[in-house]
Amino acid sequence: MQIQDLPYPDPGVPDVRSGRHFLWWLGRNQLGGQLKALAWGLLHFVAVSAQPFCVGFAIEAVVDRSGTRLALTGGVMALCGAATAIGDTFLHRAAVTNWITAAARVQQLLARKASQLGSALTRRVAAGEVVAVSTGDVEKIGWFVEAVSRFTAAALTIVLVCVGLVVYQPALGVVVALGLPALALSVLPLLPRATRRADFQREKAGRATELASDTVAGLRVLRGIGGEELFLDRYRSASQEVRHAAVRSARMWSLISAIQVLLPGLLLIVVVCYGVHLAREGRITVGELVTVYSSVMVMTYPLRHFEEIAMAYSFSRPSAKRAAGVLSLERATDIGGSRAADAPSGDLYDPATGLLAPAARLTAVVCGDPDAAGRLAERLGGHPPEDGPSVLLDGVPLDELPLDSARAAVLVQDKDPVLLSGSLRDLLDVPASGAVDADAALAAARCGDVLEALVQGSLDADDPMDARITERGRSLSGGQRQRLALARSLYTDPEVLVLDEPTSAVDSHTEARIAEGLRELRDGRTTVVFTSSPLLLDRADRVVLVHEGEAVAVGTHRELLHSEPRYRAVVTRETEEEAEERSLSGVLKDLEEKRMEEIEREEIEETA
Repeated sequence: MQIQDLPYPDPGVPDVRSGRHFLWWLGRNQLGGQLKALAWGLLHFVAVSAQPFCVGFAIEAVVDRSGTRLALTGGVMALCGAATAIGDTFLHRAAVTNWITAAARVQQLLARKASQLGSALTRRVAAGEVVAVSTGDVEKIGWFVEAVSRFTAAALTIVLVCVGLVVYQPALGVVVALGLPALALSVLPLLPRATRRADFQREKAGRATELASDTVAGLRVLRGIGGEELFLDRYRSASQEVRHAAVRSARMWSLISAIQVLLPGLLLIVVVCYGVHLAREGRITVGELVTVYSSVMVMTYPLRHFEEIAMAYSFSRPSAKRAAGVLSLERATDIGGSRAADAPSGDLYDPATGLLAPAARLTAVVCGDPDAAGRLAERLGGHPPEDGPSVLLDGVPLDELPLDSARAAVLVQDKDPVLLSGSLRDLLDVPASGAVDADAALAAARCGDVLEALVQGSLDADDPMDARITERGRSLSGGQRQRLALARSLYTDPEVLVLDEPTSAVDSHTEARIAEGLRELRDGRTTVVFTSSPLLLDRADRVVLVHEGEAVAVGTHRELLHSEPRYRAVVTRETEEEAEERSLSGVLKDLEEKRMEEIEREEIEETA
């Protein structure tokens, strides 16, 4: 496959049993590219290795005073030079193609897995680890995949040269044939230690990356509480640990490199000494001695690829293991498409909590624990925990629907939605039913001032739809980002829309207008809103109180406010002391009323 064919129509199903299996799977899926690189590598290495033989033949031709043989040898050397240049050029081209295509395949697999798992991915794998896998680890995996073909070509060339030297000059050829494999295998005892040090370095680097990612994500909060220096000190400490680990790893690889230089030099000394001895005895010619000597010199070039493949495998194996670990994650139950592709429409019911969201109604859910509310919202979107039952839509488990149908049926907007960089038109370029236009969605989310701010920030945009949104919407306030994300969700117009705290960052006046717009635009559609805002709760058709993982009360906002103390405590932020005081004041008030009734009754009796 060529680079212009990327991305793959289907990246395939990876073998994620281990890092080795994953690397082997990648290699098998690029067999054509590997064979192409191998062919060009063989042309390059064989042409380079043939030069010493040409030099030897030329020397013998000069000694024998044969002009014809000298001219023929010169022509062969010219052909070898051309083959060396052509082979090197196309080997590099094929190897880079293999690197890019392998990296692209891994990134496609990671993107597909992220879309399948949704927010459940970051609950099971740290966000920094996911970033590290999709960036640095992908590069290391691609490095190994593209190095395999060069290493194979180099190894085959060494075998061919050894066989050729044994045939050309058996006395010296046997020495070289025994020495070159020994050189290639000499660093094997050091590889386990080098691999462990590389793994340790990667572990420290991953920790530093996670710490940096968390620090950047919470920078605004850190500035507010004055915790910048604390986290910077932590990152400095983690960075120093990475530096020390990198130095220890580099020392081992430097030792391996030194051995790769030292041992070939020792082999050259042995070949020269033994070759001179044979030449003195007349058993070999000067041309043969020069040929063998030059061949050993040239073989240091393909031998370097043994070091490269060792380094590439040592660095890529843990990277492949981490990538396989992410790709092996599955949803709690298999969405295998056992049901029809058409998503049902009806009541949304969660067997674990007893939460029921009737079809075509606006249901508000009050949960005292924000984290529990977020998990419940994810459950309603089809991401149950591993030991929990699936949510039912019209009696059909979401996990039995094809993934596309499940995602089209239920859309979950979490409390921290992401806005990608681009224009507002790009933001709203999402799969939608077509029943809601962009203007209506923006109006319902009360985005008028947001559009004005975007136009003012984009000097070249007369149409608000062409206004630019910066990365993650950082140029906008939290409330503006929430409203744009809400508009995007409303524009999608799913069968079931689940909103987790959609107005937590807006003022009360805007929140009241959003509540009206949400109710009007979602009329006749199933909507579930996780909130504790009285403005939203008062406009819901029904309100459900979820306490300790169970739906314990159902009613309207006003009914629950008067009849359910736990609901009132969450919505009004009433503390236990305030509840006791209010209860006590109520008792005193009742006693006072009874006392007044008794006084009135006594006065009536006295009058009578």
